[in-house]
Amino acid sequence: MLFCPTCANLLIVSGESTGYNKWACQSCPYEFPITKQMTSRTKLERKAVDDVLGGEEMWKHADATMATCDKCNHDRAYFYQLQIRSADEPMTTFYRCAQCGHRWREN
Repeated sequence: MLFCPTCANLLIVSGESTGYNKWACQSCPYEFPITKQMTSRTKLERKAVDDVLGGEEMWKHADATMATCDKCNHDRAYFYQLQIRSADEPMTTFYRCAQCGHRWREN
């Protein structure tokens, strides 16, 4: 993005009447001819993503129940419930196997 040096508004690419491309300001008569390719790249850093469901800290305080794991057939799992859909829908139960750590959910 380039800005006008006289009024600080955003410059746009224009070339309708003259036949050549130029940077033009929409609010004042400033024009700058484009004679070469103008590009620049900025690599953005991604921010760290927070675990919105609580991460490992959530499982430290979870209750245990009798639930069979699909991976190892162990019959004990930790669970917690969250309301992730509308209020007229039932809560979603998240499970984690006490033996292998496999995670699943039931709606």
